[in-house]
Amino acid sequence: MSIDETKAFVPLNIAVLTISDTRSLADDKSGTTLADRLLDAGHALAKREIVTDDVEAIRAVVKAWIADPGVDAIITTGGTGFTGRDVTPEAIEPLFEKRMDGFSIAFHMLSHAKIGASTIQSRATAGTAGATFIFCLPGSPGACRDGWDGILNAQLDYRTRPCNFVEIMPRLDEHLRRPKAKGASA
Repeated sequence: MSIDETKAFVPLNIAVLTISDTRSLADDKSGTTLADRLLDAGHALAKREIVTDDVEAIRAVVKAWIADPGVDAIITTGGTGFTGRDVTPEAIEPLFEKRMDGFSIAFHMLSHAKIGASTIQSRATAGTAGATFIFCLPGSPGACRDGWDGILNAQLDYRTRPCNFVEIMPRLDEHLRRPKAKGASA
């Protein structure tokens, strides 16, 4: 992986959602970690909210952001564990049009190098919906640093080679724009 310095950086509008029953903006270290890192990288913080660990509450915010043309990507933090209140994957995965299995694998590889087998306690996930990238990270600042620094910073940078998410963004919704083939019966 390398950065092609001949290409211009393309800033994205990224929304950050913290999922927690106990956090406020004043003590949301994970959300702040993500917001600070994406701003430092040159992106815009499109939106930032905190929502409780409730499937419908999470889904309502994420659906609104997917529908918002001013949001290119969503990063969530929290709710990816195994306790009874950890419901982020259950809330968001049904919204995915395409699941990004490689994100979870890459995240667990990075995490395993730092915390060993404890990485299996995370259900980090990602996918696309409505031409919006969605990444769900665990609720610790360390996990957010790992996810941003090790994966998202490069993949959300148009200059990253051999490939990145930014260059495919114009094609994420082509299945919605493509007319049916002539003679198709379905």
